[in-house]
Amino acid sequence: MRASLLFAFFLPFLLAAPAGNALADRTGLPDVANALVAQGDALAAAYEPSDGLTTSDGFSDLYFDVFEGGGLEAAIGRRDAGRKAEIESYFSRIIGASAKGAAERAIAEGWQKLREALIEERDLYAAAPQTSTWLSTGIQAFLLLLREGVEALLVVGALIAYVQRAGGGRAMPMLYGGIVAALIASLATAAVVRASVVGLDGRALEAVEGITMLLAAAVLLYVGHWMLARREAERWQGYIRRKVDAAVETGSGFALAAAVFLAVYREGAETVLFYHALLADAQGTEGAAVLGFLAAAVVLAGLFMAVRTLGLRLPLKPFFTLTAALLLGLAFIFVGKGIVELQVIRWLPTTAVQGMPQLPWIGVFPSVEGLAAQAAFLLIAGFGLLLPRPQGRQA
Repeated sequence: MRASLLFAFFLPFLLAAPAGNALADRTGLPDVANALVAQGDALAAAYEPSDGLTTSDGFSDLYFDVFEGGGLEAAIGRRDAGRKAEIESYFSRIIGASAKGAAERAIAEGWQKLREALIEERDLYAAAPQTSTWLSTGIQAFLLLLREGVEALLVVGALIAYVQRAGGGRAMPMLYGGIVAALIASLATAAVVRASVVGLDGRALEAVEGITMLLAAAVLLYVGHWMLARREAERWQGYIRRKVDAAVETGSGFALAAAVFLAVYREGAETVLFYHALLADAQGTEGAAVLGFLAAAVVLAGLFMAVRTLGLRLPLKPFFTLTAALLLGLAFIFVGKGIVELQVIRWLPTTAVQGMPQLPWIGVFPSVEGLAAQAAFLLIAGFGLLLPRPQGRQA
């Protein structure tokens, strides 16, 4: 991929400058956390199993109007995506449990976990410096893009290397088209979210993120098995080349482009919003944010080239296997995170699994629904591995 195309991948995020300080700055975050704790205490104390929907609505409003609307979610998310997902899971569990009229003890225990997490965040921001410095802003900007871009770059780099390796030149424009379309969609989504009423845009964004993650998981599952099905044809390069070229006409080329689109889009809109929050809190250190952004873009460019180069040099069968394993692993994570996003807006119920730890880094959250979805994914993936492989012919 040419350098100009690679930087075009990141440039729209810089151009999306914040329109005013719509989010609470760092000095107000402890107050937001205190408001969450106080209102949550009142909701938990007033909970009655016979009127659980009232409490569920209260915690849902608390999540969107205070946690998200007050800027605390964005602040946590740009610092630690795993921590943000963990707190989202706590919210979804208490929202779901109260909606079902769970026992008072279950609600009290669920609120206690969420309360402790909120107090930890309050203390963290209360102890942190109240003004941004060049170094802190630059580091945040660097880590933010690096963290959010790695998953997308791994998918994009692996698929582009795959198409190049297999000689499927006709599929390449579709992949680049998927990247451009995802960037446009990301910027449009972020603009719509910022222009909307807070209580509505939060729910809309959670819905978009959840649906996108589940769609991405489904497409990556398909593409991963499509690659595995062709790994045995390593001695028939001509056969593979014909298959990849034909994929554009048979629909598999569209699946590759869809995988690229969803991988970029699922990170894009949220990344734009995180940068809005970061720049709104930059307080004269916007130049450091730009430098941090550009430094991360250079690192990601290097990662992309490394993935592509490795893919071109590995023997064909190990390359197909490793690429497919990467895509299937990411899909497993997307399933778990996508379920949580839909649970927090109550599109899906939440049945907590007591005593099980959360593992956000691999997308595992202790709910029956999330674990069942991931178990179903593993069954489908495992079944696909048992299917007979197509046999190639000498070119």
